[in-house]
Amino acid sequence: MIKLFATDIDGTLLDKNRFLSDRTCDELGKLDIPKILISARMPQAMYYLQEALHILESPMICYNGALVLHKMEVLYELTIPFEEIKALTRIGQEFGLHVALYRNTEWFVPVMDQWALREEHNTRVTPAVQDTSVTLDYLEQTKDLGGAHKMMFMGEELAMDTAFAKVEQLFNSKIHAYRSKSTYTEITPKGTSKEVALRKLLELKFPEIEMKDVAAFGDNYNDTDMLAAVGYGVAVENAREVVKKAAGYLTAHHKEDGVAQWLEENVQKNA
Repeated sequence: MIKLFATDIDGTLLDKNRFLSDRTCDELGKLDIPKILISARMPQAMYYLQEALHILESPMICYNGALVLHKMEVLYELTIPFEEIKALTRIGQEFGLHVALYRNTEWFVPVMDQWALREEHNTRVTPAVQDTSVTLDYLEQTKDLGGAHKMMFMGEELAMDTAFAKVEQLFNSKIHAYRSKSTYTEITPKGTSKEVALRKLLELKFPEIEMKDVAAFGDNYNDTDMLAAVGYGVAVENAREVVKKAAGYLTAHHKEDGVAQWLEENVQKNA
């Protein structure tokens, strides 16, 4: 019996318009269980989706698991230390990449270029635009608030290949880096995991629910461990092959409301 619903957002829950379809909202509205959004996104890029689903009072898992929030309360977090932030920033700049820095509800970019504009369009959040040296000074002066929950490199694929290899070579033991796209590298603290964050959330807020009682949905590499760990791990049709292999169930493409379809066929029919 499913006691908690958890889902990735981009490439999984959202439709071709990068929003929630009426069908998806209807199906989730029928679920009388906790509904948790789990994403690489920052909090503000998730609130409007929570609002559309009428779950603003629910916890959320941000930055691939580096930050777990319940409203404004931090339940669990991991951050990249300041010295690593500086060194990673230098690598991104060395290869001419756009370097974005995230801490809780803060998002800093050096310029509103094509990369920042794309992210603004996709997430409906506007970043703070300032020279990276200013951002680094600010983060150093406010180290008591913690380091970065995420850094993101965006840029041309060949430059990204080289930068990613250097990051892996120098910082593999200190951070977690993965290519969410050929032109994107997402960097989070070592130990960041959607599975770990979900387990921590259950422990703190839903101790009566076990991982075997969770239905979780995903499409990308960062969803793999979570889908393998829950009782009902569901990959959408457009998921990476490794994600499909980790999942116990498959459903339709995210542009065809795959999450809603699985719920219709596996939850509502058995209700």
